[in-house]
Amino acid sequence: MKKTIYSKYEKKLIPSLPKVCFKGRIEVVLSASEATRAVNFLLSQPILGVDTETRPSFKKGHQHTVSLLQVSTHDVCFLFRLNHTGLTKDLIRLLEDTKVPKIGLSWHDDLNSLHKLGEFQPGLFIDLQNHVKEIGIEDMSLQKLYANIFGQRISKTEQLSNWERDILTDKQKEYAATDAWSCIMLYEELQRLKNSGDYELETINDNETNTVKER
Repeated sequence: MKKTIYSKYEKKLIPSLPKVCFKGRIEVVLSASEATRAVNFLLSQPILGVDTETRPSFKKGHQHTVSLLQVSTHDVCFLFRLNHTGLTKDLIRLLEDTKVPKIGLSWHDDLNSLHKLGEFQPGLFIDLQNHVKEIGIEDMSLQKLYANIFGQRISKTEQLSNWERDILTDKQKEYAATDAWSCIMLYEELQRLKNSGDYELETINDNETNTVKER
């Protein structure tokens, strides 16, 4: 039976879906030496998921610099606390790497934020937004994409929490890791669907009353 995916996913359906979260090991990186070991490990992996978090600003016109860079494999996620380490030479080595694919969502915005911490030439990054367009999905948010492809809910309750607090809470760490890890899950499933054709796209009109199914 083919998987049904939608060109647009109704946000009101998301709260009823089962919650998904990263179940692997989470490592918080607070120093340059820890970053060296983490980057060496990450660059030995076949694929990585990436994301960033920034302390929210509630003052108009003011924006904080990026606080966290999270980089995940299938079962380990490293949380680089950039407000402690800055952009170390090894983190630049990671960001400039051209061999290991690094999967993100709207990654151009994250790169712009990271560039404010230091200069580097972006390596091999793949933006999920480009791949979902190829199979007809119009939604671009991580939560909607995951709900659409997997029928599961990524919680966003920690999104506006303080990412520069002295010690990250367990919920913050789980949230950050899930966002990075889920990029790998989405990319691999999108590649599978694209290569196999094992899906039906249900096109939702703007008024969401009529649908047209297509391969």
